[in-house]
Amino acid sequence: MAGTAAGITQLQDVPHEWGEGAEGYAHRFANYYAIATTSSMLQMAGEDLLHEDNFYYGSGEQGIWKRVKYAVKSSVLARGSDGTQHLSISQIGSTAGAAFISRLWQPKSSDSAGDGAVSFGIAMATNAGVNVIREFLPDVTRHLHRNASQ
Repeated sequence: MAGTAAGITQLQDVPHEWGEGAEGYAHRFANYYAIATTSSMLQMAGEDLLHEDNFYYGSGEQGIWKRVKYAVKSSVLARGSDGTQHLSISQIGSTAGAAFISRLWQPKSSDSAGDGAVSFGIAMATNAGVNVIREFLPDVTRHLHRNASQ
């Protein structure tokens, strides 16, 4: 993930202060790696303290839209100790925390609270998109494997 995000922002030359070439890419890669590490550490601590399970479980539903809806909802829901789902404070909080903590090492052009809010929104949308992939990837790989076997 860090490599892809660094590559995209490298092409966009964002933030401009980090420059281009290998050095600019290294800054961007380190940035996204540090954000992911910060988010993971905060999430694990939150899960332990709040007894939340943010693991993605497939829906078992039929129909594309039901499955997409389930996957998107699961990006903001966690399972409690009793198995019921509720708003995931550890997921949302860790994503927000990492987005705003990362402003500490950002250059001046991207260190504002507004930039942190944008980073948070992008991270939450990415999480929802990854859950949609998690929901459908087993079907795709099963289909590809079946076709390769024939």
